[in-house]
Amino acid sequence: MKTTYVIRHLVERALYIRQLTPDIENEINYELTRLGYISDADYEALELLMAEMDAGRIRLVPSV
Repeated sequence: MKTTYVIRHLVERALYIRQLTPDIENEINYELTRLGYISDADYEALELLMAEMDAGRIRLVPSV
């Protein structure tokens, strides 16, 4: 089975636009639920996203 690292790509998108949108957050949650596990690469990407948010470099965008 080939790992696709979907969550890593979603995190990359959030880092690129410097915001965590509701769409990106929902897609991450969907992938976590669908897969039932998290790869090492996806886990590291989520850790990076959380660190960037804690540092104030990524903004959480509220849903409208």
